[in-house]
Amino acid sequence: MDYILQTNNLTKKYKSFQALSGLSMNVPKGSIYGFVGKNGAGKTTLIRLICGLQEPTSGDFTLYGIRNDSKDIIKSRRRMGAVVETPSIYLDMTAEENLKQQYLILGLPSFDDVQDLLKLVGLENTGKKKAKNFSLGMKQRLGIAIALAGEPDFLVLDEPVNGLDPQGIVEMRELILKLNRERQITVLISSHILDELSRLATHYGIIDNGHMVKELSAKELDAACRKCVRLEVTNTSALARVLDSMNIEYKIISDTIADVFAKVNVTRLTTALTNENCEVLSMLEKDESLESFYISLVGGGGNA
Repeated sequence: MDYILQTNNLTKKYKSFQALSGLSMNVPKGSIYGFVGKNGAGKTTLIRLICGLQEPTSGDFTLYGIRNDSKDIIKSRRRMGAVVETPSIYLDMTAEENLKQQYLILGLPSFDDVQDLLKLVGLENTGKKKAKNFSLGMKQRLGIAIALAGEPDFLVLDEPVNGLDPQGIVEMRELILKLNRERQITVLISSHILDELSRLATHYGIIDNGHMVKELSAKELDAACRKCVRLEVTNTSALARVLDSMNIEYKIISDTIADVFAKVNVTRLTTALTNENCEVLSMLEKDESLESFYISLVGGGGNA
């Protein structure tokens, strides 16, 4: 598998505080990588390191196969766009003027693509309206347009839907999916809004206290969070015998609780359990979410 970004035992210390502690992660080419963690877990620190805004204390990372301590890392970063913490926009300029300014900073030869870029992010009709009068969602999309100047194929977004209203969240989701699917842009998204992230991500990295707790694909997450029927019975040993005879997959949770991974004929099951002197006390359909999976890995408390 090709990786756009790989970090190896990456550590970052600020005096007595350790923001990253031996972080290793792998962002596949073409993915939407959801970087999940509580506030203060180290998400923004990692983003600042790969963008070159800070240097790691120890460890290293590669961007397009180029190590961060190579002089060629500058070339790799030219293929990357980022919106870190808040969009870098000039509030007294229009959307078009902001983009033209970025084109000048990058030394791009012409403004031919400016209107196409504004249309891509849904800001083609903002005219002479200054960015200070934009909604938060419009400012976020302008920040993404600026990050896309120079046609990067890796986009890094730090909490892109934070503070947006429901309509703004939908617009941001559709834009990210469009960039990934139509332009084949790999996207790294840090977020604590897990329900929204689960609608986008193809891969996940779950971080806690600067450590990578788990990396997995969306398919692996679906398998871990698959639907089941949680049964409470008087005797799971009897339940196991009955389910084995029916060739049904299950997982014993305790002496009285088990998860059954199949649609169950309730009448047939209860009849078979009655013959084993076992009663069904309760039956509940269960579907674990990304949020509950995350909490099961890192524990509750704080903001995810």
